[in-house]
Amino acid sequence: MTTPRIRATENLHILLWLIKDTCWVQGYELLGVSMIMPTISVAVFLTVRTRKVKEEFIHNLAVVFWIIANCTWMVGEFYGIDEGIYGLRHIALIPFSIGLLILAVYYYLHFTSRRFRDK
Repeated sequence: MTTPRIRATENLHILLWLIKDTCWVQGYELLGVSMIMPTISVAVFLTVRTRKVKEEFIHNLAVVFWIIANCTWMVGEFYGIDEGIYGLRHIALIPFSIGLLILAVYYYLHFTSRRFRDK
């Protein structure tokens, strides 16, 4: 169950994320990079706060990895280190993959294990 405080924090998180991504699209390097820590911090805060509600926790944890990947890619584009096998765009595949794996395992267990669903 989402409390009003958690909902307000989720709304703040959306605002921070939109500011960060708007800076990315507009090429505002300093502001975009400065939005990384607040955006990730609020995502981690939400993940910790929802740890007792399995479904919310799992999805928030995947979002943390998504934002880390997103920020990695953004920094790579801002500073010209996003191309090539060791470019940050490819490095961003690691946290993207972790987030996807977390959700894949969750949904696999959710749809295949009645005991898991009932907890």
